[in-house]
Amino acid sequence: MSTLKNSVQLMGHLGQDPEVVNLDSGKKLVKFSLATNDYYTKKDGEKVTSTDWHNIVAWGKTADIIEKYVTKGREVIVRGKLSSRSYETKEGEKRYITEVVCDEVVMIAQKG
Repeated sequence: MSTLKNSVQLMGHLGQDPEVVNLDSGKKLVKFSLATNDYYTKKDGEKVTSTDWHNIVAWGKTADIIEKYVTKGREVIVRGKLSSRSYETKEGEKRYITEVVCDEVVMIAQKG
């Protein structure tokens, strides 16, 4: 059961091409947003799509795979853990962000 602690799995579409950051230390980081959709029907029969956006980051070999094979609109499954952090803007405002630190990515076969 300890492997289930802080475990996240999401399936969705990339909102933009991954942003690749090569750090001075030689490490590679990729960042992208992932849209997940939920569908439901209202009492009056109207079908509704609800979209949530998730911030995804990946390092190392996982980042290499994403950089090489994953582009905007591609459907993927990401597995990883939630991570929260804060940072300060140039204007001195404190901001908080929650990200999924991806350690595995599965590409869904594209139709057509």
